[in-house]
Amino acid sequence: MSVIELENVTKIYKLGEVETRALDNVSLTIDEGEFAAIVGPSGSGKTTMLQMMGCLDKPNSGVVKVNGHSVGQLSANRQADLRREEIGFIFQFFALVPVLSAYENVELPLLLNGIAADERKRRARSLLDAVGLADRIHHRPDQLSGGQQQRVAIARALATQPSLVLADEPTANLDTANGQQAMEIMQRLNQETGTAFVFATHDDQVISFARRVIKMRDGRIVDNGR
Repeated sequence: MSVIELENVTKIYKLGEVETRALDNVSLTIDEGEFAAIVGPSGSGKTTMLQMMGCLDKPNSGVVKVNGHSVGQLSANRQADLRREEIGFIFQFFALVPVLSAYENVELPLLLNGIAADERKRRARSLLDAVGLADRIHHRPDQLSGGQQQRVAIARALATQPSLVLADEPTANLDTANGQQAMEIMQRLNQETGTAFVFATHDDQVISFARRVIKMRDGRIVDNGR
């Protein structure tokens, strides 16, 4: 079953009289449990593609579907619900809340989703244990290394048990060893949970882990990795 479908999606950005076609009539399907990398040179459309998949931006034309729901036909509130419930995000700069502990950062999306306290505690502790941070749950981001912060971000992305996790250059601010560890953790969690992972990346290390490599150039898919 497909998690994400893009059908003939075009996205154009305008700066004055200049138009940039970030995505040009793109169609792509991501299925349950995939572990895929979107690759290409700067300006190829990788990040815009992730924004479309994550319902963070709207196409000028075409259809985006999340678990069969056509996003363009949903209200803004329902789109927000879909992002919160079905999609996890991992960012290049971690995007942790600096005043919250590792535990509280992972718990936050569960609070927003109205999950009961006992279940929040169970999931947050289980995920932090799964990423090797059971002994760091009370540490704030400034008390953690970059690799540890990214592991907290991975745990947070999976807290709501999403069907899809989107990661934009997840290893860009990590050294080789920490990048390797982060990818191994995500690969294992992908296999254990069945959650699909899609990465936008330049990093050969990330690409080496991917089971599907989608290649982009000038806003178009030149190889869908099938």
